[in-house]
Amino acid sequence: MFTIKNYVVAEDLAQAYELNQKKNNVILGGIAWLKMGERNIQTAIDLSKLGLDKIEEDEDSFKIGCMCTLRDMEVNESLNSYFDGAISKSLIHIVGVQFRNCATIGGSIYSRFGFSDILTCLLSLDTYVELYNGGIIPLSIFKDMPYDNDILVRIIIKKDNRKVSYLTHRMSATDIPTLAVAVSRLEDKWEIVLGARPQRAVLVNKCEEILSQNPTKEEIDFLVKHIMQEVKFGSNMRGSKKYRQILAGVFINRGIEEVIGGTHEN
Repeated sequence: MFTIKNYVVAEDLAQAYELNQKKNNVILGGIAWLKMGERNIQTAIDLSKLGLDKIEEDEDSFKIGCMCTLRDMEVNESLNSYFDGAISKSLIHIVGVQFRNCATIGGSIYSRFGFSDILTCLLSLDTYVELYNGGIIPLSIFKDMPYDNDILVRIIIKKDNRKVSYLTHRMSATDIPTLAVAVSRLEDKWEIVLGARPQRAVLVNKCEEILSQNPTKEEIDFLVKHIMQEVKFGSNMRGSKKYRQILAGVFINRGIEEVIGGTHEN
């Protein structure tokens, strides 16, 4: 529940940015998460008239406006065929279709929730955020930046032909994930991302030093051991630290196998 004193439909990004510099003013996305808290908002800033609700594709990248809904991304055929369906897999269990028709990618990525499926998935790709004042920066850097009053304008995903796998475990189909794992490979370079640990998603260091292009069981086992030593896992109502570590080992093995063409049926 929140209370709004003034409501402004921004005419351009410059106006929206200027309004957003005041402490009690807020950019409205889909308000899917905002409405779950209690807050007095001086001025609510609506970006819906700025044309930022499109998914654009060119030879080099996909550019996703901040007002695109999670459902827009989930059902976009070009986006999902290029990335092995991983983006759709990371979205399909988020609450329900009605929720995903409201929640925006801008609000989801700006918030950088620890339980975020889509943040976990996009970190395994060559992804950037475009900020109105801060310019274009890698998502891997943005995720650890402090919150400020800049405006996230769009998400940019480079098209580099990497293979990607996304896996998650949750207590029920539409619950927040207990653990989320994204695995990608570009030639001989691997990226592994662990989300919902329950902390914010993290990129695993030294994957490219440990894994070859077609890694052996010994290499994967060594990587899992490295992750257990280097990555922080925690406990909450959805699972214990030990349970998450077990899931991580299983999902990393499955994700790597899926990327190199296996089915992980066993």
